[in-house]
Amino acid sequence: MCMHEMKICPRCSKTFECKVGSITECQCYSIQLSNEERMFIEECFDDCLCDNCLAELKSRYHVFKEKYLWK
Repeated sequence: MCMHEMKICPRCSKTFECKVGSITECQCYSIQLSNEERMFIEECFDDCLCDNCLAELKSRYHVFKEKYLWK
């Protein structure tokens, strides 16, 4: 049985379908995150995010890393 549920992104309030039971079909599967990127996002959010927010936060992580961690 595939588990799908409608969720509201805690960052932007967009409604999206989470397909945790079919992860390769889930909207988040297209966003490849490194362990560092995933930890950065998990520091602020406890639940699934929409694909747009995941992509934006992935990008922001690299800006943050360059600006603050590599000086």
